[in-house]
Amino acid sequence: MKKKLKGIFLITFIATLLILSYLIVSQIKHKKEIEKNIKNIPKFSFQNINGGIFTNQNLKKQTATIFIYFNTECEFCNEEAKMIKENMESLRDFQLIFVSFEKTETIKTFAQKYQLTTYDNIYFLSDNKVTFASTFDVKSLPSLVLYNKKQKLIEKIKGQTQIEVLIKK
Repeated sequence: MKKKLKGIFLITFIATLLILSYLIVSQIKHKKEIEKNIKNIPKFSFQNINGGIFTNQNLKKQTATIFIYFNTECEFCNEEAKMIKENMESLRDFQLIFVSFEKTETIKTFAQKYQLTTYDNIYFLSDNKVTFASTFDVKSLPSLVLYNKKQKLIEKIKGQTQIEVLIKK
């Protein structure tokens, strides 16, 4: 009976080890695939705050792009928006794409609160299908994804970031 029990335990242990190994390898492959997909700005389609559709085709060419994944109730996101408003003169050569999974009306109220709707280089988008985080591999709020003028990934930044750091990068 003890031999049988040891055999069952050994088989269970080996099976568990194999399953965990498979899951780890799958996760690593998935991560590498995402990294490859975001080296250049990936295809996306989100609703803008005026009800229209905004895709990667709407981005200005030869202009550095900063994606800002945010939530209107996030304290750090609000601080980020405030800093952006205060430093708009330094950010005029960038296109800033604010993306949230919230409803467009909520996002619009946020944009108006910080008086960011008057700038032609700032866009507010609603990710109503909640695909931005997985597409751009971001997991926290706020998260910034920076692309250069050639739409090549520079860096992903977690959390609130000083404007000077963004401009340097």
